[in-house]
Amino acid sequence: AMGVRYYDKEILHLAAQESGFSPEFFERHDERKGFFHSLLGTISPVLNISGGDFYSSAVSDDKLFELQAEAIRHVASECDCVFVGRCADYVLRDHPRCLKIFVHSSEEDCVARIMRRGDKPTAEQALNIAHKTNKLRANYYNFYTDKRWGDAASYDLTINTSLLKMEDSVAIVAEYIRRRFGIKL
Repeated sequence: AMGVRYYDKEILHLAAQESGFSPEFFERHDERKGFFHSLLGTISPVLNISGGDFYSSAVSDDKLFELQAEAIRHVASECDCVFVGRCADYVLRDHPRCLKIFVHSSEEDCVARIMRRGDKPTAEQALNIAHKTNKLRANYYNFYTDKRWGDAASYDLTINTSLLKMEDSVAIVAEYIRRRFGIKL
């Protein structure tokens, strides 16, 4: 809306390019940090062309997080942009123009949105997807930051998209950005 680049899963592809790993490798581990992972870490084998053993070619969840963080910092140093998830608010916490926004909706609206997707899940399946996705996101965020996912105190602005039309939510965010950063349009 304001001529700003947008990164969601695209940051996975950028991190893959910069690190030499496949995008599929990053996607498989995207925002996943479970109970056992948080206790033990994950060791994931990757292709080792040099012929070393399994452990010399292993990558931990922490290393994958750091590779994504490096990609986020790199992009943010070059242009104004929006990142969705991946702890970007925490990664960029010292960036002078970092704006931390949490967008959420009612469970009912979330389920309806998931049901409109191409694979057309049932309401029960959509609810399970929503719960699982939010749990994974919360575990990942809470593990890698000193904050709690969804806690309003962790963000500059929170928006409940169930209460307004999407255009109105966008207008509020745009006005907030204009006022916060003194942008005149």
